Amino acid sequence: MIGTLDVVVLDCSDPRVLARFYAELLGGEIVGFDEGWAEVALPFTDHRPILAFQRVEAYRAPEWPGQDVPQQVHLDVKVDDLDAGETAVLGIGAMATGSTTDTFRVYLDPAGHPFCLIRPTD
Repeated sequence: MIGTLDVVVLDCSDPRVLARFYAELLGGEIVGFDEGWAEVALPFTDHRPILAFQRVEAYRAPEWPGQDVPQQVHLDVKVDDLDAGETAVLGIGAMATGSTTDTFRVYLDPAGHPFCLIRPTD
């Protein structure tokens, strides 16, 4: 095992609205938000993984069942060490995107889906 599932992130135009919707739908609790991000802890977990909602400028909703505008979601995988995690995911076929900060790095899975390795600071 390289890491643990920490966050499932959905793109949207208004994180607060979507967080309220999923908190009501799933019986969760909004545990954090700002203008570009909101988080919902689920009642049947130890608050992990959480659902998060990420503001995307000029957001376009997915088309279902078509794929002209594909579904927009990614996984955040928590690791203890970003360098070791990177070595491991590259070793199983991920591609680095070059998008990094001190707390996360973005990769593509073998089919091109983005995911992040994260090392939260709190």
